[in-house]
Amino acid sequence: MNGKYNKMEIIVTKITENEILQLQEIGKKTFSETFSENNTEESMNEYLETSFSTEKLKSEINDENSEFYFAKLNDEVIGYLKLNTGSSQTEIKDNNALEIERIYVSKDFHGKKVGQILYEKAIEIASQKKVDYVWLGVWENNLRAIKFYQKNGFVEFDKHIFRLGNEEQTDIMMKLNLKN
Repeated sequence: MNGKYNKMEIIVTKITENEILQLQEIGKKTFSETFSENNTEESMNEYLETSFSTEKLKSEINDENSEFYFAKLNDEVIGYLKLNTGSSQTEIKDNNALEIERIYVSKDFHGKKVGQILYEKAIEIASQKKVDYVWLGVWENNLRAIKFYQKNGFVEFDKHIFRLGNEEQTDIMMKLNLKN
């Protein structure tokens, strides 16, 4: 799909349990597109099978502190967003915070503002929940994502280790204060 489209044609919808297969598909596809060239096939396969198993996704979708959203263009899923609050946050368990755990967009749609649309949905939800700040972890070698978050006002505040199979990688933790 190479034509031009405007921002209004992309819709963001909350993911329900009956859309798990679509979530698995876009999750595995976009994670592979983003990280496969920098990681072993074995580590990638292990991560994809564990992180995107039907059981894990079902429990995450049914978790009241996690929310998933699809970005769709003409009913085609082209990206997704995962948010966590409260005890479902992966690291900081602050009730006044919201974690953007994932914003992934299909490679065919990079540079077409889909990530920005998903990001804006995350900030809208953070505002509705009246949290003090939004935070996330991003792989230190994912310069594209780091620049995206910096452009949106995020600043680095810490680092942590992310395990992918047998490999340890460093994630930069970034934060955006919403309260002045």
